[in-house]
Amino acid sequence: MSFVTIQALVMRYLYLYTRTPVRAVELIFWPLVHLLVWGYLTKYLQQNTGEGFPQEITYLIGAVILWDILFRAQQGVAIFFLEDVWSRNLLNIFAAPVTNADYLGATYVVGFLRAAVTTVMLTGLSLVLYQFNIFILSWKLIPFIANLLIFGWALGMISTALIVRWGPAAETLAWAVPFFIQPFAAVYYPISILPAGLQWVAKALPCSYIFEGMREALATGKLDWGELGLATALNLIYLALAGWLWVRVMNTAREKGLLTKFASQ
Repeated sequence: MSFVTIQALVMRYLYLYTRTPVRAVELIFWPLVHLLVWGYLTKYLQQNTGEGFPQEITYLIGAVILWDILFRAQQGVAIFFLEDVWSRNLLNIFAAPVTNADYLGATYVVGFLRAAVTTVMLTGLSLVLYQFNIFILSWKLIPFIANLLIFGWALGMISTALIVRWGPAAETLAWAVPFFIQPFAAVYYPISILPAGLQWVAKALPCSYIFEGMREALATGKLDWGELGLATALNLIYLALAGWLWVRVMNTAREKGLLTKFASQ
């Protein structure tokens, strides 16, 4: 792995935003809409339930912020690849001395930067508009964010591998994959709400333990180390399997010339 190569790949991606600022609309607009919808729903419920308003509903705003971290990390990996496709630069990248580790390292950095930008924006707006402060979790945010970033990277590699395998027609998977698992991820409701058969699906996803842990930490101030350890272990498994799938698909694509499909679009 070459840190100079990773830096060059990341800088190339960042330059796209300086040359075409309209790209930032996607990074800012959708998280903002998401926050406004759930935030004002929360205020509506507060105003219409009076003193009986359950405090847990305010956790919807925390769920919006944490979900966006996962989603932006996944987008950082998948969109990084698609940017090279759209700019007809993919063959140049893989013809250069760029290893799989270099390329993945750059996508991880981009995913982290995208998540950082939207998290700062959403955190500030949630405090100003809804008086919700995610930082009351203090240091507990660190393991939550770290696990969501790792799982987002894993989903991003899976998305990219599927796109490479099935060709340009599968580009929508770059946005669809996270939402395939969202109903089972316990983002806005506890796992116990799901039917018994689907609870096993939720428990196989590391992010479900993070969202459950977020609600418990906000309610009691305590952190369940057992569930956090399980989430971390699952994350490492998913990351290893996703990395293996990504490398295998990419190596096969190079050997069989599948990447030329994208160059001809």
